[in-house]
Amino acid sequence: MAYTIKINGQNHTVDVDDDIPLLWVLRDVLGMTGTKFGCGKALCGACTVHVAGTAVRSCITTIDTIGSSEITTIEAVGRTPAGKKIQQAWIDLEVPQCGYCQSGQIMSATALLAGNPHPSDADIDNAMSGNICRCGTYVRIREGIKQAASGNASAQ
Repeated sequence: MAYTIKINGQNHTVDVDDDIPLLWVLRDVLGMTGTKFGCGKALCGACTVHVAGTAVRSCITTIDTIGSSEITTIEAVGRTPAGKKIQQAWIDLEVPQCGYCQSGQIMSATALLAGNPHPSDADIDNAMSGNICRCGTYVRIREGIKQAASGNASAQ
């Protein structure tokens, strides 16, 4: 079936089965490989994107549930005020180690900051609890979110 979906401000028409996960539409159909496959069960957060501003796991979000909602991926999150702050903090603090999970981490952190510009440690823990980093960069992730929230990121 043909679906027209808005991703990063652009309309895309895709002809896919109703139950195909958004992750595979992004990666395999549209060639947007910034969103990563991790577990396929919404347990790791590597596939996190924004649907209507909310962080969702694209590996279990089927294309037929998107409707007219705007999708934002890691490729465009830096165009948003919160995304730009998060990405700059990630650079300033050298948050990633291997980097594989970081697109999902950034997407979750951006959704948090967009909805709560001054999150507490508990808010950060809650928002980021579904994102796993095998390298264990959780301390740097938390500091990156705090730096972005404080507005103390370096200028680009």
